[in-house]
Amino acid sequence: MAKIITKEQAAELFFDGAVVCGVAAGAEGWPEEIGLAVEKRFLDTGHPAGMTNIHAAGFMAGNCWAHEGLLSLDISSHESTTPGIAKMIEANVLPAWYMPLGTMLQMYTEIGRGMPGVLSKCGLGTFMDARVDGGALNDSAAAIDREKQEKGERRFIEYVPDFMGEDYLFYSIPKIDIGIMRATTADEHGNITAEYECMNLELGAIARATKACGGIVIVEVERIAKAGSLNPKLVKIGQNLVDYVVVHEHPELITHGLNYKNYKGIRYWDGQNGQLKVPTDAIPVMPFDVKKVMIRRTLMEIPARGSTCNFGIGLPAFCGGVIAEQGESENYIMISEVGSVGGVPGAGGDFGSHWNNEWSCDHKDHFDWIDGTGLDFGVFGLSEAQEDGSINVSKLNGVTLGVGGFSNITSAAKKAVFVGTFTAKGLKEHIENGKLVIDQEGKLTKFVKKSEQIAFDAPLAAKNGKPALFVTERAVLEAREDGVYLLEVAPGIDIQKDVIDQMAFEPKIPEGGVKTMPPEIFEEDWFGLSAILDAIE
Repeated sequence: MAKIITKEQAAELFFDGAVVCGVAAGAEGWPEEIGLAVEKRFLDTGHPAGMTNIHAAGFMAGNCWAHEGLLSLDISSHESTTPGIAKMIEANVLPAWYMPLGTMLQMYTEIGRGMPGVLSKCGLGTFMDARVDGGALNDSAAAIDREKQEKGERRFIEYVPDFMGEDYLFYSIPKIDIGIMRATTADEHGNITAEYECMNLELGAIARATKACGGIVIVEVERIAKAGSLNPKLVKIGQNLVDYVVVHEHPELITHGLNYKNYKGIRYWDGQNGQLKVPTDAIPVMPFDVKKVMIRRTLMEIPARGSTCNFGIGLPAFCGGVIAEQGESENYIMISEVGSVGGVPGAGGDFGSHWNNEWSCDHKDHFDWIDGTGLDFGVFGLSEAQEDGSINVSKLNGVTLGVGGFSNITSAAKKAVFVGTFTAKGLKEHIENGKLVIDQEGKLTKFVKKSEQIAFDAPLAAKNGKPALFVTERAVLEAREDGVYLLEVAPGIDIQKDVIDQMAFEPKIPEGGVKTMPPEIFEEDWFGLSAILDAIE
């Protein structure tokens, strides 16, 4: 049976060199009070030191561990939400590796089965391929990989050239000493439920992996219930997998979802954790601006009604709200990579949470479905595209970002759209009289000759019959097998000055020339999505 302890007692369980694997997605799943107690102990005593930090999705609250000396290795899929740790990686003082989010979750499951890691095709041809960077984000990580190779030791990511006639990547992590996570309720025996959490994350997968490694599992909860009083079908982790339980000292400060700061001190809206359903007109409406125009143009690519659609973090997450505004939310299965299925996806700080969620799938199980079955339509952020259309999301201009579930989902989507502004840093523009006006050009081009790292292989996708579409505020382009084609430009835009001159390479022009983006989407009152879908049917 689990033992109930204080956060200070929990912090004492962390030791120098410990390998810690945590549950997190934004502020969701992360045991904030334990994390802060570990930080305080380190600042007071210098211990625990040299720990390995492992987590799949990005976690905003993790900056409390961004102290040089506290961590010695970092393995994740996303660190841009923890800028303190990201800066340590960029400064080369913290060796770090990225792995695909879904593949990390599957790896936890395999470790929980007593296996050393997971075999996957995800990541082949990207910077995570062992023949490229092996997921290493800085020189110190690359040096560790070289040393392991020289000694004949297994790296965290290895290339397997021939397994049953096909090539794969093999992913592994160090043996887990401590698994940490947050949930809602623990009973007196240590059975755990997560009814107030907005997402069902990888609680069980990490608990099983940790126990298989001989480690301890610590769960932070909001409340304690009498033994046997919990609905057994709602239990996410059984008492046999939990060693210690810490009860929040300040449950009124518990945060949920991605938006860590904005919801501090506020009970998260129950419309996003399944406790109640809300009227669709209560869902925030995206204001009319350049961003909304991009979302509208993106949704003109959406498949027929009944399709399953995934909208990524950032601008793509607003797709669900615009679909709802257009009265079509009931006609699609909208999902988020954290396991939310149905309802309307939240955007901005609500990313991953859905209003009127219909199914909160466990994080790892969700990626099993994505990898195995695929999905009809995926929308992703446009960070940087190189001359062949391949996408970089992990490292831009020396800044560590994150790959998250990007590589899993882009390879699984039957149709992929990458949406974002044409340039970055300082870009100012507005819509006037149905035309796009660029007030100040961005200093950074997103269409470069060659990217530092690649997380999506566009030529391979096109070869497999899945050309990628790039939707920006001023142009629409497509990555085909033989390069990137310029298909459309916005009303009021000069093709040469505003598009071609802002690219580091010359786009190809399709037969019939460049068309104008649909002018109606540049008008404030546009409700034409249903007509487009009617025409498809």
